Amino acid sequence: MTSASQSAGKPIAIAAEADPKAETVALQSWLDRALTWRNRILAKPSFQRWAAAFPLTKPIAERNARALFDVCAGFVYSQVLLACIKLDLFSMLADGPLTVADLSRRLGLEERAARRLLNAAASLKLLDRRRDDRFGLGSLGAVLNGNPSIAAMIEHHALLYADLRDPIALLKGDVKKTELGTYWPYAGGAGAESRDPERVQTYTRLMAQSQPLISADILDAYSFKAHRCLLDVGGGDGTFLSLVLERAPHLALKLFDLPPVAAEARVRLEANGHGSRVEVHGGDFLADPLPTGADVISLVRVIFDHDDATALRILTAVRRALPPNGVLLLAEPMSGTRGAEPISDAYFGFYLLAMGRGRTRTPEDMARLLDAAGFGVPQVVPTCRPMFMRLLKASPRR
Repeated sequence: MTSASQSAGKPIAIAAEADPKAETVALQSWLDRALTWRNRILAKPSFQRWAAAFPLTKPIAERNARALFDVCAGFVYSQVLLACIKLDLFSMLADGPLTVADLSRRLGLEERAARRLLNAAASLKLLDRRRDDRFGLGSLGAVLNGNPSIAAMIEHHALLYADLRDPIALLKGDVKKTELGTYWPYAGGAGAESRDPERVQTYTRLMAQSQPLISADILDAYSFKAHRCLLDVGGGDGTFLSLVLERAPHLALKLFDLPPVAAEARVRLEANGHGSRVEVHGGDFLADPLPTGADVISLVRVIFDHDDATALRILTAVRRALPPNGVLLLAEPMSGTRGAEPISDAYFGFYLLAMGRGRTRTPEDMARLLDAAGFGVPQVVPTCRPMFMRLLKASPRR
């Protein structure tokens, strides 16, 4: 089977069901036995002390110890970052470094507290220590300063952290109502109250803030020149379609989302002068048919919010709305992306758990769902940042 890392621009092979007997044999393989022996050795304190002192193993031991400590301290690191965002520290340093005394006054913190925060941020490469008791933006702080969407997500994480207070209870399903489940109107356990205008504006604004980064990667990877009409399903406030207009002004555009979200889209599109260019439809893609007439339909960060049965219903609805020669573009974070395993399986795995539904899937998982919905074998379209978003292209099966 073609791996996710090897399948860029190529059809994805749909894997056959695994043979349970073969899996049992694999578990008893020499590799498993060797790794079990290795793990027993690594667990011994005497070996750990020896490895930390022996010149050839010392760098490995130090690297592993640091990695383990970073996992343990990750929440503290994230709270340092949150404090910097809430205090607007990166914007203060956008024009150049400032002294600790000056920053203390601007931050509204006593100098001792300000120095504690500045030292912590510098250790995380958010800031750089400069001469004369000054601090400036570090490499990571500079990136954050240029991406307000990331800052918005960092502040949003307060809801996720609240839901992760007891991860075992969350995994067991003992938490009946979560902050994220209430925040997102389509999440499991969310009631009708989560679709009121105020809440819709809140979550739609967050999606809009994070959309440009993803949209730019899609538009850099895929050309819409051969298409005449694009329907964006789950299109939010129209941010993606507004960016598409800049690259492909010839396209006719349609947007479909929940009625209160569609209302937000109409207001935003009118405000930015695109109201006459985008046909907005309000509805529920689990209950209402999708608008027809588009030869390309996009699903941007939609499928991974849903379980397999619901995802299949959405894909089937898209298949019905497409002409025989139409194209589906499916963009979202996916498992099996080399180098991005913590993003897809740790971060999104628990984020979606707290939200109440959904999971990240490999491109091969998506191929199986697409096949069941009536699509042919999809292609992976290479993107510049696959760790955040993979892009699949599929057409109805003939």
